[in-house]
Amino acid sequence: MKKHIAILGSTGSIGTQTLEVIEKNPETFVVEVLTAHNNADLLIKQAIQYNPNTVIISNKEKYSYVFDALDPYDIKVFAGEESLIDVVSMDCIDIVVGALVGYAGLLPIIEAIKHNKIVALANKEVLVVAGQLVHSLLQKHTSSIIPIDSEHSAIFQCLSGELAYRNEAEKIILTASGGPFRSFSYAQLESITKEDALKHPNWDMGAKVTIDSASLMNKGLEMIEAKWLFGVEPKNIEIVIHPQSIIHSAVQFCDGSIKAQMGLPDMKLPIQYALTYPHRIYSDFPRFNFFDYPQLTFEQADMSVFRNLALAFEAISQNGNIPCVMNAANEVAVEAFLHDKVSFCRMSDIIAQTMDTITFIQNPQLSDYVETHHEAIMYARSLI
Repeated sequence: MKKHIAILGSTGSIGTQTLEVIEKNPETFVVEVLTAHNNADLLIKQAIQYNPNTVIISNKEKYSYVFDALDPYDIKVFAGEESLIDVVSMDCIDIVVGALVGYAGLLPIIEAIKHNKIVALANKEVLVVAGQLVHSLLQKHTSSIIPIDSEHSAIFQCLSGELAYRNEAEKIILTASGGPFRSFSYAQLESITKEDALKHPNWDMGAKVTIDSASLMNKGLEMIEAKWLFGVEPKNIEIVIHPQSIIHSAVQFCDGSIKAQMGLPDMKLPIQYALTYPHRIYSDFPRFNFFDYPQLTFEQADMSVFRNLALAFEAISQNGNIPCVMNAANEVAVEAFLHDKVSFCRMSDIIAQTMDTITFIQNPQLSDYVETHHEAIMYARSLI
């Protein structure tokens, strides 16, 4: 039986690679929903090629343009962020791929969980912003989250079969490429440009994720996500810099044994695994050859230089709404850096100041997360 897929954020890096996986497996998958925020032209092209039931352009100003282009193809077209929330409840959808960037993915994914969908999650901010809430919802519904991030997919695969025998993780080893500046001092970071930061050595990602990778905020977000996905406390999550990006992450068990998942840095592999879980299907992705990588190296992450990683550990130690504050401030800071309004190091200052200022809520509800996000956005912008 074919699996019917909704891709939230189909024009981004994860979305386009998900469609590549689907295109190679037409006997396994059907595209039901495609969504984009601004990239109307690519959304139209995708819709014509994959013939989904529904298309959503969340920027309402582009609705008429998309509608007129797709009207001859009998494809339903909707607009607005509220449509993203509505569409995930469709009975015809089996899997919701959360490929939106940042806070924008929160409300649609929560709605998907409430409607018992399988969520293939690449949008790590959902669990960073509202991990407590998402965790509680998963206890009440039959929904499940299958991670797409290469690191979390690796951990998920390492734990597969272990939890049935109550072999819980003693420690998670979360690997990071270190980005383009892993050997830099803090003084060197102060003078880098966005052009430098957008040159990731191993992965092809969108601008926001690439900057987060360069500042190691991405690894901080992944640490928080790992806590909620796998029930491991942050003190038992070790960040290890692994420049070759071959070992995607590992799990250490109570007997000291470590299981690691390895492969070439290609996001299509964890995407396909998430869509086909618990089965594996054939792929023609390039195979890893040990002799092409005679040396795999590992380093400690320096949190005194990469302050964003330290801020992420601080945020989750406070918990409540503080990770939400951190995420919102980071979104503002990254946008400002990409528009040459702040320096690379100033991003950390903005995040820290915002975390120190916004009112702490110990047990936030959904409305608290929404209010916290907007309050933190406004405050962080005032610092630029």
